[in-house]
Amino acid sequence: MRPGTLDEILGQDHLLGKDKPLRRMIEKGELHSMIFWGPPGSGKTTLALVIAQYAKAHFVQFSAVTSGVADIREVIKRAEFERRAHSRQTILFVDEIHRFNKAQQDAFLPHVESGRIVLIGATTENPSFEVIAPLLSRTRVYVLEQLKPEHLKQLMRRAIESAQGLAALKARVAEDALDYISMISQGDARAALTALELAVTAAEAPRRRVSLELAKEVIQRKFLLYDKAGEQHYNLISALHKSLRDSDPDGALYWLARMLEAGEDPLYIARRLVRFASEDVGLAQPNALLIATAAKDAVHFIGMPEGNTALAQAVVYLALAPKSNALYKAYEDAKKDALETETEPVPLHLRNAPTGLMKGLGYGNGYKYAHDFPDARVNQEHLPERLRGRKYYHPTDRGFEAELRKRRALKPD
Repeated sequence: MRPGTLDEILGQDHLLGKDKPLRRMIEKGELHSMIFWGPPGSGKTTLALVIAQYAKAHFVQFSAVTSGVADIREVIKRAEFERRAHSRQTILFVDEIHRFNKAQQDAFLPHVESGRIVLIGATTENPSFEVIAPLLSRTRVYVLEQLKPEHLKQLMRRAIESAQGLAALKARVAEDALDYISMISQGDARAALTALELAVTAAEAPRRRVSLELAKEVIQRKFLLYDKAGEQHYNLISALHKSLRDSDPDGALYWLARMLEAGEDPLYIARRLVRFASEDVGLAQPNALLIATAAKDAVHFIGMPEGNTALAQAVVYLALAPKSNALYKAYEDAKKDALETETEPVPLHLRNAPTGLMKGLGYGNGYKYAHDFPDARVNQEHLPERLRGRKYYHPTDRGFEAELRKRRALKPD
């Protein structure tokens, strides 16, 4: 059921619509090396095949999972033969190009630059991070969009009616079943067609009728788009973090559920919550760190899926807690001084003097013992000479930090 023409490709009108530059280039057979970046099932391989068809080019499909540099040499030899014997170009299509390491990607460079091959790479990962800069500079990146439910329904109807698809099975699929499959497939054409095939073959012959109930029974679970080591991982944890920072418990719960139900390591999420508790809540609500670490311990103790509510409890608490990054900023400022200023010795009055020699050298001289003063507060310098008077921690007036602000304002005699 793979589309064979530009007009049959759905959901990429921003690239393939009438008078779009890429479409004009394809229709003229004018080729250049390019990278298709898009989610699974959005049509990256299909578009590469259609380009080869329009250009009447020799097409070689290459997987970064199973192929190596030696295979590239064979492709180049074949490309030279095709050019001389048949006067046609070779398109080398590299699926999952982000899985190639730097040395393997380097192997493409001279052949792309010389024009021996037209490289079309496909990736679900951000090429800015996964493709080496020299190769990026020699290619054009095209972003394919996730297919919408209406596109998936159109593809499924084609499959139901097509002789190359399911027409022989005489299937009748209810509209709400198509809606359900298009929703759970999350923009992935392969997932939608696979789910449709499962539902149709599960229906009773000879008149196979697929109801919503049958579709749900056969498919059972949504295809959640997620890669624990890829961009989706970082996008979702970023969405969770920003929902917490913006004090939105509903948004935070949704992104938490998206990550957990897609199979994210719950302890990874717990670690991020512990960090959030000190970075974005801090001393505005000191219990936030206790709640976050308790959630981490609960997940570690009882595992999943039971640990999901412990994480949910922490997420709601952190979202609704008063916010302050004063602690984070204080440490960053102190770190900057520690790294970038002269490394001065500890002032003598702050040093312990456990031996007579050390006392004789002045260790501990002039030290004021706090408990000998009212409220155990004493006015003495604790920073090296060049940093005297420096203030790092500036409490806000939110939550418990408002109390800390008052305490800091009290100046002992």
